[in-house]
Amino acid sequence: MYDLLIVGAGLYGAVFAAEAAARGRRCLVIDKRNHIGGNVYTEERAGINVHVYGAHIFHTDSVDIWNYVNQYTEFNRYTNSPIAIYKGELYNLPFNMNTFHALWGVITPEEAREEIRRQVEAENIKEPKNLEEQALSLGGRDIYEKLIKGYTEKQWGRRCSELPVEIIKRLPFRFVYDNNYFNDRYQGIPIGGYTKLVEKILDSPNIEVRTGTDFFEQRKELEEISKKTVFTGQIDAYFDYSLGALEYRSLRFETQELDTDSFQGNAVVNYTEYEVPYTRIIEHKFFENSDKAGDTTVITREYPCEWKKGDEPYYPLNNRKNEELYERYEELARQESRVIFGGRLGKYKYFDMDDVIAEALSDAAREI
Repeated sequence: MYDLLIVGAGLYGAVFAAEAAARGRRCLVIDKRNHIGGNVYTEERAGINVHVYGAHIFHTDSVDIWNYVNQYTEFNRYTNSPIAIYKGELYNLPFNMNTFHALWGVITPEEAREEIRRQVEAENIKEPKNLEEQALSLGGRDIYEKLIKGYTEKQWGRRCSELPVEIIKRLPFRFVYDNNYFNDRYQGIPIGGYTKLVEKILDSPNIEVRTGTDFFEQRKELEEISKKTVFTGQIDAYFDYSLGALEYRSLRFETQELDTDSFQGNAVVNYTEYEVPYTRIIEHKFFENSDKAGDTTVITREYPCEWKKGDEPYYPLNNRKNEELYERYEELARQESRVIFGGRLGKYKYFDMDDVIAEALSDAAREI
């Protein structure tokens, strides 16, 4: 018998297992993939730690969470500074004085604010009815057309005029010459990759890990050998989609190993025009500020796509219809006394990595 069956060996499942194991609970951690780490999984190719399921940059404003992950591994000093390309024009992200100078030639924050104000007033939108109107009312035509419209429509698979206002509640304007994407105090990537971090979190004599194990294929047997289940998969799948399927966005990745020391000179480059089918290209060696791979580099093109049953669900589609459906599943979940639902899919909520860890620590402390 196990005290806990933990379905999913991503960050939430690993942290929950570690906290339970430290308190003497015997845990079985399973994952249907053939590896641990969930979507933060990294593997070495040509001497480069490749983010197999897309770019993951750890950032947090919580000293407790930062100290928690640093007890397991050392982090580098990587600073996320993506750039955007629109029809051959290059811009810095997030929107800052370097962006505004490239757009309009302005030099001072006052000039930039005045140009944004002028363009917003020209749109004359009092009550935005969709994402397009919301973006125009916040940043004006140039920023919307070049840096928001195409990227957002590719990301969500819908025209901006069809997307709800709530997706863009605000736009992060920074009137300083600083390309750091995040405001958080702490930022970096585990030296050696995320897989080593998760391995160390799961390193306990009270934790057994089985990969390549599908919960739904062995559900009866697995539930019989455990007292309680921590489920980090899709909450609607757990209930066999009995109330209907929640909606997600999925991703497709194309990864190449190239015989060059640098393909694009930056870890993340976004392509914001709609006609380019991928949203961004990741060059993995630059996550570690590394030239150790010499004349080899590895890049990944990221293609958003519609999700259907059987695909990997990466992003919950948190519109009103799905939120209402999730609330009904949440009511079913409350009736499952032997099951704890957690993580991005279990709670149908977009979590950053530090949020996932905080949720797992909180849920484990409450449960154990």
